[in-house]
Amino acid sequence: MFCFQCQEAAGGKGCTVKGVCGKEDHTSSLMDSLMHIVGGIAIANRELRKKEIANKEASRFILDALFCTITNANFDDSAIEARIKKGVEIRNLLIGEAKKREIILPQIDMKDGHENREVGVLAEKNEDLRSLKQLAVYGVKGAAAYTDHALNLGFEDESLYERIEHTLAEVTRHDIEAAELVNLVLGVGELGVKAMALLDKANTTAYGNPEITKVNIGVRNNPAILISGHDLRDIQDLLEQTEGTGVDVYTHSEMLPAHYYPAFKKYSHFVGNYGGSWWRQREEFESFNGPILFTTNCIVPPLSKATYTDRVYTTGSSGYPGFPHIAGRAEGKAKDFSVIIEHAKRCAPPVEIEHGEIVGGFAHAQVVALADKVVSAVKSGAIRKFVVMGGCDGRMKSREYYTEFAKALPHDTVILTAGCAKYRYNKLPLGDIEGIPRVLDAGQCNDSYSLAMIALKLKEVFQLEDINDLPIVYNIAWYEQKAVIVLLALLSLGVKKIHLGPTLPAFLSPNVVNVLVEKFGIAGIATVDEDLAKLMS
Repeated sequence: MFCFQCQEAAGGKGCTVKGVCGKEDHTSSLMDSLMHIVGGIAIANRELRKKEIANKEASRFILDALFCTITNANFDDSAIEARIKKGVEIRNLLIGEAKKREIILPQIDMKDGHENREVGVLAEKNEDLRSLKQLAVYGVKGAAAYTDHALNLGFEDESLYERIEHTLAEVTRHDIEAAELVNLVLGVGELGVKAMALLDKANTTAYGNPEITKVNIGVRNNPAILISGHDLRDIQDLLEQTEGTGVDVYTHSEMLPAHYYPAFKKYSHFVGNYGGSWWRQREEFESFNGPILFTTNCIVPPLSKATYTDRVYTTGSSGYPGFPHIAGRAEGKAKDFSVIIEHAKRCAPPVEIEHGEIVGGFAHAQVVALADKVVSAVKSGAIRKFVVMGGCDGRMKSREYYTEFAKALPHDTVILTAGCAKYRYNKLPLGDIEGIPRVLDAGQCNDSYSLAMIALKLKEVFQLEDINDLPIVYNIAWYEQKAVIVLLALLSLGVKKIHLGPTLPAFLSPNVVNVLVEKFGIAGIATVDEDLAKLMS
């Protein structure tokens, strides 16, 4: 195997024996094969799309295939193999359709076997071309995840499918040059903005605009289900089906922002958030006692001594060997979570591991509603700077940097955050500035769109020509491919001088790093004191 798509790539270079995430070499090989087949589907559907006969099933399959290969999403070989089989069928169907209509397709590599190393990342021998191609692919994976969430709520945009397929088709080319790939990557950033805007519209249309909310982090004395991942439609189905059953529902990690939506506040059994970031799940799942439902990525393979493994279920893009998988919903219907609910009734209530409240719900609509108060605080000097600290959390000790950085920030600064990176500081007693909390949590990683919209609104209010003239600096943590699309989206909006850590991506070659530094001012992190001096100057 060779995989370097996440921040924990072994040795800062790539995983070659087993993924640091827990992915086995045979699973990685299957995913390489699936991605290769997806490239062929993208080529064929792109050409059919030019004749306005694109296959929507193929477009939707691409979303699911990309999503299940995101870091920590799916470890189940049988689930990947089923997608490979379906992918081959779709690809061959598209090729047949093109032949029937006398549409000439670019060359499609028909390799299907995962034993063939030529279909993996290292098939591109040129380091810089490989770097740019994978940057585009990983960005598309992140955009596909957000597009898939919107689709689950009934929102679709053919132009997103078109851009995703175009990108995947282009990276299969053997004659593509670096300049073309740079433009392709920038286009992926634009795709990211559009995908996050669609998901924002889907979420707020279905559930209302997030509101400032105090979320309980204690427990009640009822049996309960813990829901993790990112998919809000799944939590809707679960809350509806658990109502009146005596079973409580708690969120975990990136599901925390579900509490901010008005539509979910009516459920009295929607108790609060249990635990912290995804990487702490082994300890927290043990004490929760009830069943756990993964709706998307962020699975950590359990240790052999774990006692919670018979309580974990997966659905959607997620999967793990031995974990029961809840089937997808039929058109217009809810998923059936009855087996999890009955399981929960047999379990003891969760053990309390902390108590109190955390505050969130500062998505763009809520912050815009507070615009006058925010602008007044900036003009008076009460708020000197906003620091965007969104992105991902991870288990490496080096990530303690973000906690120490938040603690060390001057008291006239406000943190804007989205994603699970917030668990490094959202429970710290950082106080407020004239009633404005010093940590403004916009929500999940996809809600980084809100952070961009807030910046653009402030640019308008302050009548500035350049978004980089705002009193906003960026110190972002990354882990997986959804953070990659957030980064590319910010770059496409013209944001510069982003600090990215705890390490720069292993898939960026030195020459590509130089391009990002020269064109956008991208930088890594150093020490807390050094970075404070740079960002606060």
